[in-house]
Amino acid sequence: MAVLAARRVASASTAAGPRRGARLVARVAAPMAPDSKSATKADPGLLARAGLPPTTTPFDDYTFEPIREAEVSRAMTRRYFADMDSFAESDVVIVGAGSAGLACAWELGRVAPHLKVALLEQSVAPGGGAWLGGQLFSAMVVRKPAHLMLDELEVPYEDEGRYVVVRHAALLTSTLMSKVLMNPNVKLFNAVAVEDLIIKPDPALGGARRVAGVVTNWSLVAQAHGTQSCMDPNVIEAGVVVSACGHDGPFGAHSVKRLARLGMVPGGEVPGMGALDMEAAEGSIVRGTREVVPGMVLAGMELAEVDGSPRMGPTFGAMIVSGRRAAHVALAALEKRRKQQAGKAGAKEQAAAAM
Repeated sequence: MAVLAARRVASASTAAGPRRGARLVARVAAPMAPDSKSATKADPGLLARAGLPPTTTPFDDYTFEPIREAEVSRAMTRRYFADMDSFAESDVVIVGAGSAGLACAWELGRVAPHLKVALLEQSVAPGGGAWLGGQLFSAMVVRKPAHLMLDELEVPYEDEGRYVVVRHAALLTSTLMSKVLMNPNVKLFNAVAVEDLIIKPDPALGGARRVAGVVTNWSLVAQAHGTQSCMDPNVIEAGVVVSACGHDGPFGAHSVKRLARLGMVPGGEVPGMGALDMEAAEGSIVRGTREVVPGMVLAGMELAEVDGSPRMGPTFGAMIVSGRRAAHVALAALEKRRKQQAGKAGAKEQAAAAM
């Protein structure tokens, strides 16, 4: 109450003298909108009732276009369901929109913009752990030469010699995300969880099993399976799946853990990531980025779970480089599958001709 009373006293004294703030806003606003009433007058009665000093802004006479609630509903649902229909068959599905997943989507859009890429993120907010540095600090450390991607994205940083520091991790993540979403062939489905994988025998592989897509559901539904029954999922077929789910956790390393339960992980088990060693960890993650089983490429810290390599802690260079490498591995996997299918079809045609 004391603060409000003080503001009202200040308001009264200001009204008695020159209103410097009002004159300043009017001078700035007038060249921008010379016909605007807001540049010359405000509603002193409304401001007085709020206990605020008189002021003038360029938005005092702002008026929205009319709209009906049903229009808003149709505008959202029509587009979303059109996207679901279009991306039900995707060239690439990326599971996880953290730093590795976003970098993968960006690289795919850069080198193969014609591909249809579905980017799935269980959280409402994409970005994973890349909104902050270590221990909830804001600065992000990126070891060279991974900083070259920052140059391409025009993200400013402080050069510390062998590494660079982005003033706030959110600056890189938000910039990268905006670049990804500008690609019309990339669709981000956030608040969507991957509950399972589509796995089928592939005739082109002699009947060997291949990851052929993902099983999805709303994240809130996926978390409520223990309280409700029969909430069946949806599916997305894919030429190749890139999994960048991060290290173990409630939603982490999801694909690796599922492959292990199905007996498809080489060696038969997931050893889990090793203890922290920054020097060794980043190189091993980038070098280990690969197609672990037909149709499934792993990127980022999920690799550490299957390889047992060290965790890297609060440095992000390997995440973005692993994501970029995963994009090229995925392209190679798509091309390899295309050739296998073509070879299989050719063999069938030759056999039919011989008969």
